[in-house]
Amino acid sequence: MIFKAAAIQMCSGIDPAGNAESMARLVREAAAHGAVYVQTPEMTGSLNRDRASMRANLRGEEDDLIVEAARGLAGELGIHLHVGSTAIGLAEGKIANRGFLFGPDGEKICHYDKIHMFDVDLDNGESWRESAAYTPGATARLINLPFARLGTAICYDVRFPELFRAQAAAGAEVMSVPAAFTRQTGEAHWEILLRARAIENGLFVIAAAQAGLHEDGRETFGHSMIVDPWGKVLAAAGGSGEGVVLADIDIDAVRAARGKIPNLKNARPFTIEEVGKPGRGDVAA
Repeated sequence: MIFKAAAIQMCSGIDPAGNAESMARLVREAAAHGAVYVQTPEMTGSLNRDRASMRANLRGEEDDLIVEAARGLAGELGIHLHVGSTAIGLAEGKIANRGFLFGPDGEKICHYDKIHMFDVDLDNGESWRESAAYTPGATARLINLPFARLGTAICYDVRFPELFRAQAAAGAEVMSVPAAFTRQTGEAHWEILLRARAIENGLFVIAAAQAGLHEDGRETFGHSMIVDPWGKVLAAAGGSGEGVVLADIDIDAVRAARGKIPNLKNARPFTIEEVGKPGRGDVAA
């Protein structure tokens, strides 16, 4: 089974309506090139560090502008459209960083919420606390599509290999990693992490990213890419500006990679035994 996939690179601003227009234009471009699965980045609907302003634009899933636009696009173009994520208002003032997948009939197949919160302090003074605004998810979705079994992750989730391994062991052939990586972390780790997750699990990784200097002042790394099960980058975008990354996904390559290096089958349980005495004062005795 071979299908054409697209990763959409965006530079989302604060206004959801403007971002919906950009998404529609890029998705139509991808579909015109034959893509039957199209993925948009994390926070397609808005990147906005001003929480009061962000909350003012929040809607529930049933009223969200990006959800409505994506549903219509999927049905109009007859494709599987994967909104990498957008901010969705929940009960009691809480927020979900939520991804959506829509089928060619325009109906929602499923949604999933980002599991791991990006709570970090970087060398350049950047400090992020996603947990202060967002409610983490607790369930990954393994989605049976006509052409592949798709696993789900969002951005910071890529740093947790156990999430990928569990979905690969359950049958995932393709992993989605929509993201809004910071420029600093992206320069250091983005491609390495994506290729590592592909190699160690013998699957394709499709990663649509935010790119460039955003309206709220943050800068994201871009370099949306599609990686094959051997770790080869099949296609990639640059570090700024919009774009559409396209590649043919041959699911037989998953079986081939796992046949050559069957580490999913070869995995064994083990225990850890600590020996010796700690040699540093900051380690508990």
